[in-house]
Amino acid sequence: MNLSSQFFRFTAVGATGTLVQYTMLWLGVESLGMPAAIASGVGYALGSVVNYLLNYLFTFKSAKSHTEAASRYYAVLGIGWFINTGLIWLLVQHWHQNYWLAQLLVSGIGLMWNFTGSRLWAFKPAV
Repeated sequence: MNLSSQFFRFTAVGATGTLVQYTMLWLGVESLGMPAAIASGVGYALGSVVNYLLNYLFTFKSAKSHTEAASRYYAVLGIGWFINTGLIWLLVQHWHQNYWLAQLLVSGIGLMWNFTGSRLWAFKPAV
């Protein structure tokens, strides 16, 4: 599958995980009084489960074992989680930016990181 088709599928799958993350962000901040970075980080982790399964089956059509694919995928997403949560903390808590605008910016950065790591390492077919 070519790069643009994979990126389109990855983005479509990611919309599902992003919906989970943004729902948790809203509930966490507005209803539970959580700091935005914590709510976003929890949502990121919850959305990653849905994204893993859909990316494994639909985006990359991986033939790897779940043990190998999931461990690599979650290594990529672990770094992505730190990028997401750290940037949200910096933008919202330190620079006092609106948490929704911060999350939109950080989601774009996370999309690029997660796609690149997933394509080039986590789900890369064996040669």
